Amino acid sequence: MKRFSEAVLNGHPDKFCDILADRLLRQAYQTDPEAYGQVEVSVWSDQMFLTGAIATATPFEFDIRDIIVKVGQEIGYLPDNHIDVSRYVIHDHICMLNEPPQLWTGHVSDQSIIHGYAGYDHKTEYLPPEHFAVMFIREHLIKSLSNGLLNGHGPDGKVLLSMQEIGEEWVADTLLITLQQKDNFSFSDFLFQCNKVLRTIWEELQTHDNRWKPGWKDLRVLINPNGPLINGGSDGDNGQTGRKLAMDFYGPRIPLGGGAIYGKDLCHIDRLASFAARQFAVELNQNGGGEVLVRLCYAPNRYEPLDIAISASARPHTAPDAYFDFREMRNNMNIVNLDYSLTKLGTFYNKELPFNQGANIMSWPKSNIQI
Repeated sequence: MKRFSEAVLNGHPDKFCDILADRLLRQAYQTDPEAYGQVEVSVWSDQMFLTGAIATATPFEFDIRDIIVKVGQEIGYLPDNHIDVSRYVIHDHICMLNEPPQLWTGHVSDQSIIHGYAGYDHKTEYLPPEHFAVMFIREHLIKSLSNGLLNGHGPDGKVLLSMQEIGEEWVADTLLITLQQKDNFSFSDFLFQCNKVLRTIWEELQTHDNRWKPGWKDLRVLINPNGPLINGGSDGDNGQTGRKLAMDFYGPRIPLGGGAIYGKDLCHIDRLASFAARQFAVELNQNGGGEVLVRLCYAPNRYEPLDIAISASARPHTAPDAYFDFREMRNNMNIVNLDYSLTKLGTFYNKELPFNQGANIMSWPKSNIQI
């Protein structure tokens, strides 16, 4: 069966907007643990636009420009890069409300369709293998751009993998990356460096899981087929929160629900139920459920889902009705330790997760970006 998946690096303008939107939410929760926020970020060239609303019982005391500059510097938008985060012209239209946020956080405030997935095993972090692979490559490329052979290149880039699932083997045929490079740097030297880094990453992936084939020499590798990419980030493309949904969820093979993750308040049903459905699916997979797909739908002002559909080869280990009740999901949140990614759930809930294999979902080396 032919499979494809892709991912973008943190320097891609869409992902920069995602990370920044969640950083603003995190700062709101530091002001008021019960804070509410809906934030959208868009960028083009040196122009940035912020919209939405943040409600806190005490005044929001963080300087938004300082937050933006800090996030951009962590990603690699530095003065010697084509995009310098300190030069953005910021159009801030976020409505800052100094009032109790429980008006929005205490109930289901929107309709929503939710999908939660878990399949395969701990070596794919319960993701489709093609999506695990591109995320694995993505994380290692970010690491190389930060303090490895590719240091100073980037931070914008994309990864795409094409493979076939043949029985118990995953046979990749094409690995494609498009990566921003330093200005005035030899393109041939850049290609050589990228090839060396990619080979190391690929061999590490095969060491991690020997189901991945073939050897490096038999894999078609494409690096910047358009030629040198210099003007990356928002000078080469516009960016918008919530545009990388397939990447943020489970890759293109698994159907999406109806909502985004980044920039959404933690209590918004799109985000809250997506995290709960992912955890439920992982737990069921680890208890013999095989490939698990959880589907939920919610109506405004109703705590319980309108309907629940679970596809699995074993019965659920806990009652789904209670598990997906809005009040139960909200009580189990651990805002302080929340990771920004849907598929990194080890710290989302206060309760101990009954993982039989692997301590944390998405346990490969992480980038330096912390929300």
